[in-house]
Amino acid sequence: MTPPARAIRRRGLHRAVFALAGVYNLAWGAYAAADPQWLFRFAAMEPLNHAAIFACLGMVVGVYGFLYLEVARVPERGFAIAAVGLLGKVLGPIGLARLIATGQWPPATFVLCLTNDFVWWIPFALYLRDAWPFFRADIAGEPRAAASAA
Repeated sequence: MTPPARAIRRRGLHRAVFALAGVYNLAWGAYAAADPQWLFRFAAMEPLNHAAIFACLGMVVGVYGFLYLEVARVPERGFAIAAVGLLGKVLGPIGLARLIATGQWPPATFVLCLTNDFVWWIPFALYLRDAWPFFRADIAGEPRAAASAA
């Protein structure tokens, strides 16, 4: 695929990161949907009475995989997807920290945040910084070339 006339800064890096994030989310989502009790076994917790809830979470994570693959395909147009993704990757650990702090879930469940959230914070934030001029030009209705002046 030929890059657009004005390509995002560090385009190759961002394409690789979001391709990896997409594949990771698709794989994690499929595994969570297929085996929704894995985390509970891993953390020595009681099995879920309603495992379909965790399986549904897996499906949602998997859907993000398709969105991240779209960001990898055209990084100049992925700001909103990546911003929502990063927001989830910040809010998820906050919610889990609350569950752990109140004793509702054991600390072993924190493993969820290592590969699902923390490893993506810096690359997603870097992407958002690089993609901001393109997003700003889009919301202002400016032609694509205007992003290069920003």
